[in-house]
Parts: sequence; structure tokens; C-alpha cells
Amino acid sequence: MTASRLKGKRAFITGAAGGIGSAIAHAFVSEGARVMLTDLDGTAVQALAGRVNDDAPGAAAFCAHDVTSESGWAEALETANAALGGIDVLVNNAGIWAVGSVEETDPSEWRRCMGVNLDSVYLGMRLAIPYLRESQPASIVNVSSVSGLVAGHNVAAYNTAKAGMWMLTKSTALHCAHRGDDIRANSIHPTFIETGLLQDVFARGGERQPLTDDQKGKLTRQIPLKRLCTVEDVAYAAIYLASDESRYMTASEIKLDGGLSAM
Repeated sequence: MTASRLKGKRAFITGAAGGIGSAIAHAFVSEGARVMLTDLDGTAVQALAGRVNDDAPGAAAFCAHDVTSESGWAEALETANAALGGIDVLVNNAGIWAVGSVEETDPSEWRRCMGVNLDSVYLGMRLAIPYLRESQPASIVNVSSVSGLVAGHNVAAYNTAKAGMWMLTKSTALHCAHRGDDIRANSIHPTFIETGLLQDVFARGGERQPLTDDQKGKLTRQIPLKRLCTVEDVAYAAIYLASDESRYMTASEIKLDGGLSAM
């Protein structure tokens, strides 16, 4: 199969400067898409756009973007629309980690987790749908987590936000279908991936470091396939959901958990 599964698609990707976002950006462009890359870290996302354009000149635009800001979303989407000539695919990928039980989680940390992981998805879909409607068939790809499907005792806010994203995705998909819009919405639920977010969990407030073999072992022993998920695994799933190959799939989810949630 030639690298053209997303030929002609114009994608808006949040949290693009991180490991998953960067992998999705490169994968989308390799399949023929043009992309608007956004991230709170404007310097990092500019550098990513430069690397993408080195491989595919003119394929990537970028802007700094606070996903918790309604006005920030409005400005970023208008910038993307002008730069790309429309938006066919929205990828809500921005996210943060939050550790703590319901008693341990401070209200400010709870609100921060909800703001980045859930409110941002609501704002993004609400404001992007008019653009997607102009470009339909269109697709919304929300990067959630297996933590939205399986609870843990010490990730109360994160569980709640990611589960909320899962249900919001389904509600939005049904809303679009009810209206007769050809806008699909689906979510991806990966398990442990060695990105900065997971490294921060083990750092416990200290300096971020690659996971040790012992730390990786503690995680992989929980997974039937005995390996961590990778950013490439997520990117492959995102390509499928963004492409017309998944044209009959909406209000659904792809679990990338190595069998964990089946146990």
C-alpha cells in the first residue's frame, strides 16, 4: 500500500510537541496529510514543525495554543483554517498526568486535570465542528487512556477525566450522526507508554529520567503481551481513525492495552 491513506486530509493536532503528538504528526504527513501542530510550548512545536517540513516541505504549520482557553481554541482553529484551507481531522491529544486518590487530590489539581484532559476536548470539539462540517466527511480522534476504562485507587482525577473524554466522544459522535453530519468521533485508549508523562510519575517531582529496567518490568508484568505500548502504536491507530478506511466507525474506541483491560 502506498503512503497515501490521508492524501488531501488537513489535520489539527493538539499536544503535538510531546511523544505521542510528534509520532502522530510524522505519521500523518507520511501518509499524505497536511497538519496544523499546536502545543502550549510554542518553541517545541515550532521545532517539530521544522523537522516535519524537512521531510515534507510545506506539510506542517504550527502555533502556540492553550487548550484550556476558549479564545485560544478560536484563534488556533482560525489560524489552521487559513493555513490549510480547511480542517478535515481534529486530534485531541493534549494531556497531563495526575496522581492521587480522591482524598489526596487537591481541588486545584483536580480542576487542572479536568481542564487539560476533559474541558479542552469539549472546547475543541464544540468549536471545531463548524469547520469539520464544511469539510465533511471528517473525523475526530480523541487520545484518551486505558485509565478511562479501568480504575485505579490512586489516579482519581485522571481516571475521571479520561472516562469523561470517552463518554463525551460517544455523545459527540451521536450528535453529529443525529444531525446528518458525516463527522465521526472515536477515541484511542493506550496503556503505559514511556513518554514524559510516565517518566514524571516515577520521578515523583524530581528530574525526569528514562525508566529503569526494574520500573519497566513492574509495568509489563501487568500486561498480557508483556511489553509497553509505543507512540507508534498510537499513531497507527490514529491514521486508521482519521482515514476513510474507518468510514463506518463512530462512537467507538480502540484499546491499545496489550490485553490489560480483559483481565
